[in-house]
Amino acid sequence: MYSRSNPSSAMPRPMARGGRSPRARMRLALLSLILIQAGCAVGPDFKSPALPDAAKRGYAETPLPDATAAAKAGPAGASQRLVPGGDLPEQWWTLFRSPELDQLIRAALERNPTLEAAQAALSQARENYNAASGNLLFPSVNAQLGGGRQRAILSGGSPSEFNVYNATVNVSYTLDVFGGSRRQLEGLMAAADYQRFQTEAAYQTLIANVVTAAVQEAALRGQLEATRELLKAQEAQLAIVDKQVALGAQPRAAALSQGTLAAQTRAQIPPLEKAQAQTRNLLAALAGRFPGEGGLPEFRLESMKLPDELPVSLPSDLARQRPDIRASEALLHQASAQVGVAAANQYPQITLSGNYGTQHTVMNGMDVGNTLWGVSGGLLQPLFNAGALSAKRRAAEAAYRQAEAQYRATVLKAFQNVADSLRAVDSDAQALKAQAEAEAQARESLDVHSRQYKLGGISYLALLDAERGYQQARIGLIQAQAARYNDTAALFLALGGGWWKQPAAN
Repeated sequence: MYSRSNPSSAMPRPMARGGRSPRARMRLALLSLILIQAGCAVGPDFKSPALPDAAKRGYAETPLPDATAAAKAGPAGASQRLVPGGDLPEQWWTLFRSPELDQLIRAALERNPTLEAAQAALSQARENYNAASGNLLFPSVNAQLGGGRQRAILSGGSPSEFNVYNATVNVSYTLDVFGGSRRQLEGLMAAADYQRFQTEAAYQTLIANVVTAAVQEAALRGQLEATRELLKAQEAQLAIVDKQVALGAQPRAAALSQGTLAAQTRAQIPPLEKAQAQTRNLLAALAGRFPGEGGLPEFRLESMKLPDELPVSLPSDLARQRPDIRASEALLHQASAQVGVAAANQYPQITLSGNYGTQHTVMNGMDVGNTLWGVSGGLLQPLFNAGALSAKRRAAEAAYRQAEAQYRATVLKAFQNVADSLRAVDSDAQALKAQAEAEAQARESLDVHSRQYKLGGISYLALLDAERGYQQARIGLIQAQAARYNDTAALFLALGGGWWKQPAAN
């Protein structure tokens, strides 16, 4: 004997085609849609450009010495040791050991309007990215409320007035199936990165400008003092020659020659005074002050110290440290994202929208409510645009090639800056050594002439000639000292300025 089973329990449940229930198929379709949206993005995936092998070999065609020449010329004559791969400090200007310079740079960083404008531009770029991410990554949800009073004449009846109220929530979302929205956000993020590195470049340039202007102001002050002393000696010499001409001991031509020499030296003073005044005006402007405010410190070369060590970043690290190279890379990244945007525009766009709400009609003491909802989807596929979308994509690819070439040019210029600065540091140290020797010999000659004059061995004119030679050598020494300070600041700026040491930098 056997028992017949219940047909209803023996028969299999209906399954969707492919062996899955309708609910399982819906879940699978939703999952597939999410995976497609998350993983598919047309256009190139950006990668940071690799540094050419030739750039990694070094900054100069011939190796530089490990240390610069030393000179007996005060703090500016110290030898500087090059430290390959050394760590550049964030506040590199403090290596000059000048409290006045530190004070002025702090004021400039707080009040300089150019730096403030760069910071505002950075905030703008970041907020633009935040705004776009909210629009592109998330659905748009809007609430709509409405109300009104209407009048209607029903069939076979008298006119009736009633109130209508409605409340609706609308949701709309464009699926980023081909990554166009993500590429747009990628481009906006690259634009924010560009502005961030531009801000860092403005920060470092401002500091370098303050340092070089302070050095220039100190050098002009020293040159003015030496030129005035030289003019004083020449005028004293001219007075003696005039007396000799009056007594018939010297021809008139001697007085004219000496007068011409004094006039030429006197003519050098107004340009130096003008340059010094303009330099102080520049310092005031860099510090965010008006020229008439005053309060600027006075700088002297003797109050500054030349850094004993010069950290020199490795060539392979320079592209990560120079703000201008990073800014150019960000532009390249932005151009790469725009290629993806142009490519995504050639593919379909899928938009989903839905709404849910209620509507109430109030009339003759009755409240009739209705629930309203709707779901819709749309697909937009470009069919014919006379090649406009293809042309835009080719234009974006050309813009990428342009940005790529500009990036290479920026890298070449950066390596040139470092090579020039390193050569200047070495060459100007040798020039200062030679100038210091010339100044020492001129000073020794002046001492010898002074002793000989006291003993009656030479004339006063010979003593004044020695004084003039010494003052001219002194002016040359001041200029050579200023060049060493400026070259050191230029090297720090060429290497990037240490901005990556900041906690917020990455």
